[in-house]
Formats: sequence, C-alpha cells, structure tokens
Amino acid sequence: MNRSEQLLKLQNIENWDVIIIGGGASGLGTAIDAASRGYKTILFEAVDFAKGTSSRSTKLVHGGVRYLAQGDVHLVREALKERGLLAQNANHLVKNQSFVIPNYHWISAYFYTIGLKFYDLLSGGLSLGSSKYLSKKKTIEMLPNVEEEGLVNGVIYHDGQFDDSRLAINLAQTAVENGACVLNYSKIINLLKDDKNQIIGVQVTDQETGLNYNVKGSVVVNATGVFTNAIMKLNDTVYKKYIVPSQGIHLVCDKSFLPGEHALMIPKTKDGRVLFAVPWHNHIVVGTTDTLIKKQSLEPIALESEIQFVLETAQRFLAKKPTRADVLSVFAGLRPLAAPKEEGKSTKEVSRSHKIIVSETGLITITGGKWTTYRKMAEEIIDKAILKGQLPKKPCVTEHLSIHGNKPTNNLDRENHLYIYGSDISKILQLQENEPELKEKLHPNYEFKMAEVVWAIRYEMARTVDDILARRVRLLFLDARAAIEVSEKTARLLAKELGRNEDWIAKEVSNFTTIAKGFLLSEFQ
Repeated sequence: MNRSEQLLKLQNIENWDVIIIGGGASGLGTAIDAASRGYKTILFEAVDFAKGTSSRSTKLVHGGVRYLAQGDVHLVREALKERGLLAQNANHLVKNQSFVIPNYHWISAYFYTIGLKFYDLLSGGLSLGSSKYLSKKKTIEMLPNVEEEGLVNGVIYHDGQFDDSRLAINLAQTAVENGACVLNYSKIINLLKDDKNQIIGVQVTDQETGLNYNVKGSVVVNATGVFTNAIMKLNDTVYKKYIVPSQGIHLVCDKSFLPGEHALMIPKTKDGRVLFAVPWHNHIVVGTTDTLIKKQSLEPIALESEIQFVLETAQRFLAKKPTRADVLSVFAGLRPLAAPKEEGKSTKEVSRSHKIIVSETGLITITGGKWTTYRKMAEEIIDKAILKGQLPKKPCVTEHLSIHGNKPTNNLDRENHLYIYGSDISKILQLQENEPELKEKLHPNYEFKMAEVVWAIRYEMARTVDDILARRVRLLFLDARAAIEVSEKTARLLAKELGRNEDWIAKEVSNFTTIAKGFLLSEFQ
C-alpha cells in the first residue's frame, strides 16, 4: 500500500461509483464492502487512517454487556455475531479475552451470572467461551491484585480484545487489495453539486502537495465520525447538529497492577458507568468515561475530573493502587453519538446504535456505531448507496472476507510482539535480514524494532512521526515519555525514506512533542 500509487489511481479514473469521506472504522469498512462488490471506490482521509476515535477505543471487540443491562437485546445480538466474524476474519488481531467481575454483595453474583448466561446464549455458535460463577478464592487467584476486603465471589465471562488502529491499517490494505483507492492526508474542501442541488462529487486537497482535485462519483458517503457536522455544513443550507461528541478517556499503566491474563470488569461504578482494566501489549488499559463535550478536536485532552474518576475507581478495586505517577500514557477519544431529539439528555441515554441519514442532496451519512459492528454498518451503507447512486445491484461478500494479515494466531504466538502483523511477520523479519541495521530496537525498554518503522513507511502509508508512534507502532499509547524520546530517531528514518530535509525533521519532532504532551499526566495537580 503506497501513497504515490494511490495518487496515480486517483488521477487515472474519471468517474467513481462510491466516494467515501473519512478513514476510520466506518469509512474503511465501507471501502472494503464497496470494492469487494466490484464498485469503483475511493476513500479520502483528511489526516491519517484512524487518527480520531478509531485509534482511541477500549480495545474491545464486544457485544456490550452494558447494553444488555439496558435491555437493548437487538444491538447486543448483532454485535456478538459481528464479534465472532471478526475473530475469524482477523484472527491475528482479535483474541479471546476473559473478564472477571469481582462481587462485593451476595446478590450481585446471581444477578451477573444469570445476565451473562443470557449474553452467552445470544452469541450462539460464535461464542468465545461460557461464563461461570467463581468462589472468592478463585476470584483472587484470577485477579491477583484485586481488593480482597469485602470480596464475596466473582463471575468470569468472555469477550474479544484487539488492537484498533492496527485493524484500521489492515482494513485499508484489504480495501486496496480489492481494488479501492485510499488516500490519507486528503482533505475535502467542498461538495460538488449539479443544478438540481444533487451531489455529484467532491473537491479535495492533497495536504502534502497543496494540489486540488475535483473527483466525480455516483454516490458520496460521509463517514467522518465526530467531524460529521463540518461536512454537513458544506451539504446543508440549513445547519443543524447531527452528532454530539462524548469523550471517553483511558489510563495506561504497567502490568503489575493487573498481573495475569484476565481483565477486570466493574459493571457499576458510583456514577453508573462500567469500568474496564484490560491487558494490552504487556500493559493495562483502564477506562472509560462518558462526558459530553462542546466541540470536537483531533487531539482531545483528558479532563482532570475524568482522570480523578478513573484513578479513584481503580484504587477502590485494586489492592496495589495506581497513582498519577504510575500512569504511562493517557488517551482521550470522542464518540460520535447521534444527536438526541431533545437537548440536555445525558450521554448514557444517547443511542449507541448507528444511524444512516440520506440527505436531500443525496449525501449518505453514518453516525454512531462502534468498532465491533463496523462490517455490518458498511453493508447497510452500501445497500443504501446502490439505491441512491443507481448502481448495478451486487450482493455483499464481506461476511467471510479475510482481512489483510489474517492467520490463525494462538496465545503462544502472541508472546512475540510482532504477532499483530499476522501473515506479514515473515516479510518484516526478511527486511531485518536484508538491512541488518533495522534489527536495532526503537527504544531500549521496548521490543519494537526499526524494521517496523520502515515497514510502516513503505507498506502502510505512514507519513509522520505521529502516524508511526501512535497508530502503527503503539508506543505513544503505551508510554508517552518513551515515544517522545524516540521521536527524532523516527523522524530521521522517515526523512531518509521520504526524501525530506533537516527543517522537516525539526518540524516533525516539534509537532509530535506537542501531541505527545497531551498523553502525559503530570504527577501532581
């Protein structure tokens, strides 16, 4: 997957069937769906693939235990089916993760055991394992750092766990392999309309060269997540809010706070939310929050109140208590929730299911949804696009379409940090053999090699230090200080590969340091 080849494709095709704006989970899924059905498909992403919400999730492929508690059985059943399909189609990235709920009240155990049995039942033949009641002793064994005071028993259940932005990159590669054109750093500046006010294409700027292109197509899909309102401003004469951004934050700490293989799940915190502590790349990710915020941004910053909430909740349930000083990285993401009909609804009441809007101009917009159901959402979008763009009808083929990198991967394989590359592992090892200097570690404390940086530049369209350290090699999300320390080394390798000069290197390091500071937590507040 190479950016210059993709630019050539853009310049050589005059009319596209499907134009997609936005390179997150929804947009990339839609590109695969359209291209695999045989439609001429192009996707534009203003920054980098999964730069926004799609790289900032809780790293779960799940049915949503919480939605079951809210009685949304349809949403849960659909998500559980998709969870099972994703585990088959991207086995290198999706793993079976056991979750333990520690109970501090006798009644809770029965309540959760019954609820989770129903959850198992809904997943049908795609179950990842059955839930079980646990004694107090067994609960402590599975969660060695759980708060033992007042602990009565526990329940274990299974869900999926994955690496979100790695999946996004693999989706982009899959789209290209199926004939799509995908371009990052390509910003939509206008929607092209005919004399009947119908959309016939987009005007796009290549952010690297500054060149503008008019791109014509039968149907345009707006999959810009929290930036939906900005595209709608170009589309509508009368402006209204289509989405409200809700912020969720996660704190990342080292493994000692949750030793072992099992994740911790607290189904009801003091404000009624769910809290997860999940093992991820030899660290643990703890979150999340749900805070309505006024405006969207590419680099949302965790609020002090959110940091306090996550830390205090984690401290209540863990015997070794994480403090501010233990947080290696903090990341915030914005959920694009469909705007409620009445103002002032709390985020817990705003629908989590997705919504497809077809405007009078013919623009198709997707709002809401979540990573787990990206494939199903894409199928619905393209079914709508066929009608709207009067495209020849072709069936969806993504249900069992293997995603780039897919190969059977077990827990033993996952002990090698390269497991996320799946079937590309051998090519990365070959790269190290051909260019031995690439065997060098990116950072002395982490396993990542310089070969992975070169791989990201040559085959995964990484263009900036942020692309590499945040979304290809996940160092910024694991340890923000370590990422800052290797930013110059990364920039130099990028400059060598892309033919950039010293000024560019200095600017890149400075840009990245500014971003990375948002992931750092000061020790004292």
